[in-house]
Amino acid sequence: MLTTELPRRRFLHSAAGASLLSIPATARAIQETSLRLGKAESCLFLWLGGGAAHIDTFDPKRRGDGKKLAGSYYDSIPTSVPGVRVTEHMPQTARVMDRCVFVRTVSHAIVNEHAAATNLMHTGRSPSGTLQYPSIGSIVLDQKGHRSEDVPGYVVMGYPNVTRDPGFLGARYGYVYLTQIETGPNGLNRPPDVDDNRQRRREGLLGVLREDLTRRQPNDPDIRTQAAVSRQGFRMAGPRFLNVFDLKRESADLRTRYGGEFGQRCLLARRLVQSGVRFVEVSFNLNFLNGTGWDTHNDGQINQHLLIRDLDQAFATLVEDLERLKLLDTTLVVIATEFGRPPEFDSGGGRGHQSIAFTGVLAGGGLRTGRAIGATDELGAKVAERPISVPDFHATIHAAMGIDPHKNLFAGTRPVPITDNGAPIRELFG
Repeated sequence: MLTTELPRRRFLHSAAGASLLSIPATARAIQETSLRLGKAESCLFLWLGGGAAHIDTFDPKRRGDGKKLAGSYYDSIPTSVPGVRVTEHMPQTARVMDRCVFVRTVSHAIVNEHAAATNLMHTGRSPSGTLQYPSIGSIVLDQKGHRSEDVPGYVVMGYPNVTRDPGFLGARYGYVYLTQIETGPNGLNRPPDVDDNRQRRREGLLGVLREDLTRRQPNDPDIRTQAAVSRQGFRMAGPRFLNVFDLKRESADLRTRYGGEFGQRCLLARRLVQSGVRFVEVSFNLNFLNGTGWDTHNDGQINQHLLIRDLDQAFATLVEDLERLKLLDTTLVVIATEFGRPPEFDSGGGRGHQSIAFTGVLAGGGLRTGRAIGATDELGAKVAERPISVPDFHATIHAAMGIDPHKNLFAGTRPVPITDNGAPIRELFG
């Protein structure tokens, strides 16, 4: 439970107007002192880069014609939760809806810039001229710590990007990235001519140099951090982590049920969580299937169903697989994208961008699932009930992970609220 007593210094600063926390944020923290934080130990963050159309996936509306009549591109079907529907191309997700929450009213103001919206969805803030804010993966790792020293705390399946960086938290809370799933990260795989004896000699020499440098510069935090990262890197090059990438250890039937490239990434993500990784982001990279990925301008709309079917198969199998292994209650699964799509079609039959109303998905994590939060209007063009800001969405993830969503991080000695005045979705917590 969050404490009902605000720290004296925080109260005095708020009263004097000197605190970095706003008075509304402090009032909100007081209101939420009875919130019971969740107990999720790991997070799987499925990223649909490009802007997935909410009205063609998790928030279907009346059917449009792909030309002048606005609406969804597909028919809808019922789910295991009465009154909640999804697109006809997500029958497997419909089956596991009772383990999910559709947050249908995520909203922000960045509509035309993919990069800026992606940064906002990963950090919860717009860029600052004085601070580089950390990504949500880095924040979770900072707050929860490594589950195991033999595996990384934070893995990104996709190319490195500043929006996933640790920012002012420092390199220890950065990520290991993967561009393919057949083997571990290239930097952790030995060249063929380096045997065990040669590797031990290399590690010994590096260890001597590292200890000498830290001894000569005992007060340099960057050197201490890099030394710790280096030591962890050699531990991660061991068999415990690299064996995770052998997907053939799973049954052929399970690998088939997960589906194509994205599904195999989700299977690997589950194995990473099983091995002790705290936060895994899985990027959906199948752009070639419809020519545009989730950025469905023009002709990208025509074959969007191929992406949706891949997502449906992988996501539902992941949820059921985690449940089978008794990991679903301790693993929070998130589906996120930078913005949604308007109900109107553009001149090429596709859709533009829409950030004022779109859907994020949460599953497992010990949440009270089997519901949709908020509602959009009859076409999904704007929020009709219960807007959820990006900071609110982040605060909900933090709370599910057992992290106080109202605490401060520190950039040196400077306090920085963990979210930008976000409030968790209360009804999802016991």
